[in-house]
Amino acid sequence: MSLPPVPQPSAGSETTTSDAPAAIKVQIQGLNFFYGNHQVLRSISMDVPALQVTALIGPSGCGKTTLLRCMNRMHDLYPGNRYEGAIRVQPDGTDIIAPEVDPIQVRMRFGMVFQKPNPFPKSIFDNIAYGPRIHGLAKDSIELDEIVERSLERAGLWNEVKDRLEQPGTSLSGGQQQRLCIARAIAVGPDVILMDEPCSALDPIATAKVEELISELREQYSIVIVTHSMQQAARVSDRTAYFHLGKLIEVGETKQIFTNPIHRLTEDYITGRFG
Repeated sequence: MSLPPVPQPSAGSETTTSDAPAAIKVQIQGLNFFYGNHQVLRSISMDVPALQVTALIGPSGCGKTTLLRCMNRMHDLYPGNRYEGAIRVQPDGTDIIAPEVDPIQVRMRFGMVFQKPNPFPKSIFDNIAYGPRIHGLAKDSIELDEIVERSLERAGLWNEVKDRLEQPGTSLSGGQQQRLCIARAIAVGPDVILMDEPCSALDPIATAKVEELISELREQYSIVIVTHSMQQAARVSDRTAYFHLGKLIEVGETKQIFTNPIHRLTEDYITGRFG
């Protein structure tokens, strides 16, 4: 079946109903990505606003997670992968996929939370302290203690674990482990938090806690979340981008995307006709 032509939004061209659009944190410009000779992302251009939650939605295999991992330079871990275009982070405008940019420094600015909780085989304390230690973010043990406590507080976990910081991170429940991973991500002071279906392995109660945490974290961080749950995207995000076959079909305010999508492909996915 032939698909209708797909309009390619350009950075800064998205429709907004706000009189004062949010500042831009990340500008994705003409991004193509290849696994070897196989092109997965095609001419992606979109802006990620500062201090908002941007949800990436679309069918399995459409490129959502690939885009997330481009922003974290995780594809660099495998030979033969290739980027074209630019991903610029503000306010300095650094193109984070430029060859001369150190992926380790990129991963400090773009913290990643994965689909399944993946605490290190270390204590709760050392899970959080690991990043600040290797990056030299604490001048002494007192400052390191402060970073650990502050990160756990921001992740809504401090009161639950403050009396057992030396216990293994793996001893926590699934929902607590995911919040531990969020605390670990924010401990190095990232510009952006990337979340790849962070609730898909959690029960409804744990999911509600993580969603509440996302709403709180948007006050300090720009967040990009990949989710297969339309309900979750509607609950937690300010903006939503719909992807199909490696292309960005439509991006805009979440309310507009869910109630009045511009493109038929978006409407078909939102209403459950396919996907």
